[in-house]
Amino acid sequence: MTITPSIEFRVDVHVGDGDDRAEFFADVRNGLGARPKWLPPKWLYDRAGCALFDRITKVTEYYPTRCERAILAAHAPGIARRSGADTLVELGSGNSDKTRLLLDALAGTGRLRRYVPFEISLPVLTASAMRMAGAYPGIEVHGVAGDFERHLGELPGGGRRLVAFLGGTIGNLLPGPRAEFLASLAASMSPGDTLLLGTDLVKDPGRLRAAYDDAAGVTAEFNRNLLRRLNRELGADFDLDGFAHVAHWDDEREWMEMRLRARDAQTVHITALDMTAHFAAHEELRTEISAKFRPDGVVAELAAAGLETIGWWTDSDADYGMSMSVLR
Repeated sequence: MTITPSIEFRVDVHVGDGDDRAEFFADVRNGLGARPKWLPPKWLYDRAGCALFDRITKVTEYYPTRCERAILAAHAPGIARRSGADTLVELGSGNSDKTRLLLDALAGTGRLRRYVPFEISLPVLTASAMRMAGAYPGIEVHGVAGDFERHLGELPGGGRRLVAFLGGTIGNLLPGPRAEFLASLAASMSPGDTLLLGTDLVKDPGRLRAAYDDAAGVTAEFNRNLLRRLNRELGADFDLDGFAHVAHWDDEREWMEMRLRARDAQTVHITALDMTAHFAAHEELRTEISAKFRPDGVVAELAAAGLETIGWWTDSDADYGMSMSVLR
């Protein structure tokens, strides 16, 4: 389905409420029935979750958003020139908050002609596409509503594309699915297309834990909001106060985990799934991993997908990395 409103932008829709709901049901059934229990992090981002995450990006302890913005502010013109792109494709575009830095830089080269935001939430995508079409009336805005694990092949081709995957979102994927994603992304690219990838870097575990468990409790509320969503959408009866937010650093795998820990033994009924989930006292439900990277590891993972790294930038404290790679 394609939406073409009166203002000059279009949105191709490859996800629907039915597909999303069926996947949500399946993930909850499988995840809560597993040992240990887990749920994919994408379900954290309902409307309330998106608003809470926006608040997280502004708390003192959460450095990645500030670092990424600083890198773009300092290096976007050089990134634009090196890419040679006339099209910006942004995966997981959200509200496109940092996009203007890249679009302005690409416009400065005189080549920019198209912006392609890719986002799973159709309302968020449509609002963002309309806003960017109004801000950049001289370029084509062609949105794609899809899941980046399934619909990369639906990205519009043509021209020379700079694909931006920012926010450290790549770290939410386990190593196997991450390799599959990068291979699929490379397969969707044409020779000369470039990938701009944001990756949070390995650092002091104390700083990492603080970033995922801020003193104001915003991240804890964000995590528990997933239970609120299960109660609302699936008729579950989770006691939100019965679960504690946990931010755990896995030193061996070099990733952060967000978990919800049952304070006491409890039984949860999930009406929509005709399912009962039993939690022992102190049993944990993993809701997110966020892998942290080392520069040589990023280069190696990109190379395994057929992408050659041609640029690397960090913030002044080397907390966060941004790489550019090209498909030869």
